[in-house]
Amino acid sequence: MTSSTPSLSQRIETYRPSKSALGWCCALSIAATMLVGFGWGGWTTSGTANAMADKAAEGARTALAADICAAQFNGNPDAAAQLTALNKLETWNRSDFIRKGGWANLPGLKEPVSGSADLCAQQLVAKL
Repeated sequence: MTSSTPSLSQRIETYRPSKSALGWCCALSIAATMLVGFGWGGWTTSGTANAMADKAAEGARTALAADICAAQFNGNPDAAAQLTALNKLETWNRSDFIRKGGWANLPGLKEPVSGSADLCAQQLVAKL
């Protein structure tokens, strides 16, 4: 008894998709590629990339200002006594101590860089 149904390879060979089926396959392939790329592939939009770059630049600016602050603090003749006084303060008061001492102010700027006094105090206390 012979079967009159064609084999799978024969059916694939003779299949001719319609234009709408072909269009839907392309659209679904594009959507799947975007889903995988943005979800797991690490792709980002230009807005997200700009926000990430701005955040990295702000962090680098703060770190540089904190390093300069620590150098200015350590350059004082009474740095050891000031460091002891800084260490005795509560954590939340240390940045005010650094700001009031003027160590967080960069040359040419009226105000310290945001977050630099906190980071400077953390660096100085970590040396102990």
